[in-house]
Amino acid sequence: MKTGIIKSFNKRKNIGFILSDLDGKEIFFHKSAVDKPVEINSKVSYEESENHKGKIAINITIDSNGESSLKATTKSKIASSVEIIQSIASNWKLEAKLESQNNYFYHLQEVTQILDNNKYYIIGRKGSGKSSISEHIFGLKNHDTFTEKLSFKNFPFNELYGLDNQKYTAPNQYITLWKYLIYSTVARLMVMNEKIDSNVRSKLKEIYQPDPIRSLARTINNWTSAEFGATVLGTGGTFKFSKDVKTQTNNWIDRVNALEDIILEYCDDSKYFIIFDELDEDYRSIKSDEYSQYNYLLTSLFKAVQDIKYTFNTTSINICPLVFLRDDIYSLIRDSDKNKWRDFKIEIEWNSEKIRKLIAYRISKDANYNCVLDFDKAWNLIFVNNQIKAGNRQTVSVNTFDYITRSTHLRPRDFIRYFQACCEETLNRQKEKISNDTVKFVDRAFSNYLRDEIIDELTPLLPDIEEILQVISNLRKQAFSIDEFKSEYNKYLQNRTITEENIDYVLDILFKFSVLGNQNKKRLDILYFKYMQTNMNLNRDEHLIVHRGLFKALQII
Repeated sequence: MKTGIIKSFNKRKNIGFILSDLDGKEIFFHKSAVDKPVEINSKVSYEESENHKGKIAINITIDSNGESSLKATTKSKIASSVEIIQSIASNWKLEAKLESQNNYFYHLQEVTQILDNNKYYIIGRKGSGKSSISEHIFGLKNHDTFTEKLSFKNFPFNELYGLDNQKYTAPNQYITLWKYLIYSTVARLMVMNEKIDSNVRSKLKEIYQPDPIRSLARTINNWTSAEFGATVLGTGGTFKFSKDVKTQTNNWIDRVNALEDIILEYCDDSKYFIIFDELDEDYRSIKSDEYSQYNYLLTSLFKAVQDIKYTFNTTSINICPLVFLRDDIYSLIRDSDKNKWRDFKIEIEWNSEKIRKLIAYRISKDANYNCVLDFDKAWNLIFVNNQIKAGNRQTVSVNTFDYITRSTHLRPRDFIRYFQACCEETLNRQKEKISNDTVKFVDRAFSNYLRDEIIDELTPLLPDIEEILQVISNLRKQAFSIDEFKSEYNKYLQNRTITEENIDYVLDILFKFSVLGNQNKKRLDILYFKYMQTNMNLNRDEHLIVHRGLFKALQII
């Protein structure tokens, strides 16, 4: 951690600069990285990171009365190991929205890029923390930041499929619909913004209620109704159309243009974040008849966001639509413009160092420290030992963190589940800290969790995934050749237990989701899994190896 003082802060923009104690240079920060209200001349501790503009301060702790962070911790009661373990068992959740974001969220560099309005496609694997980022941004409401989340969980997607714009061909037929929903959300947020002219707010309030959106389906039905109308400010026209929406091809375009004109004329320079999350709710098998329509809907959303960013690029208006999507779904989108989206896309990826920082952050919060402890100190608060025996003969000592990590896919959700199980078992055993025996005992329960995660993720791509996992289980080996896999797989095909005939496709999917990896020919201890590096592809000349986290669930050991 580095130290310094807050030299300047712009409350309107939520940005400022810290004067470093080390070299006397100023470093940029955003308010979202600070743990308390910001005051000029406050002494702080912080970590350095970097974005496209240069160095930035993150994970900032404001020191009480100018004292060091470590001294400041003595002013509040530090939790005992048992209390920390109880907190983890009770409060850590796989679902980000069920947790307090003050304790859950670790400020990644990627979040700063999103808040700076530079990135708005957030892509990552299931369990990688996309929802925690969206929840964090959703909670950033203040006098010049307005947020709304459009969650499509349990949403009747067929209602959206019926709202296409027939003027456009696939996959662009839903662009106008998405722009209309985004602009309608902005208009609704403008009602809550006291910086907007009161007459404008009053007119908008007639149709856009400022109350929280409790039913997205009902809201969208209302906004897209043929009877939905509003006076177009400044023109005197009436915003009302015939009920026969399908026969009026200009209907959607007229509505979007009217809302766009209102926003361009009356919107201020506040930030308006419109968050699209849980869009995978209608993700079907890629071979189903419904899949193409779902793909077109998502493609149109990405293009609508791009259009809106271009429309307001030269203005001071900050319309910030954010799309959160699983990487496996994103990879299936095919569009001639997709390569252009790279400039606006963030891929949420994790490595051991990021995970360590996340764990240290969360344990420090549960322990009631006013600063973030270094990883080893945080780890030792709840674990008996940082070394554990491993290997078939239990003769090799490995770091406890590494022992747990090898069972995971390096996702926050995996570590949360492992920690939950360890803490629950520790409480059952009435122990003060997590022992090595508990870490090993929990390994089986975690393996079953990972198997269930795999089945949930792969069912749309491989409806026979449970039977395919049984093929791997039947081999009873950690490592095997492709020919061995194909031989066992063909038995299931012959018995018609499995319907997918393209075995190469199956192997590619299993590698893509890190069910299987490659084993180095010469160094058997060197393994290659997709989650380690996203640009890896299956090497058919090397042996396949089952991911360590699935061993017990597949009865391999």
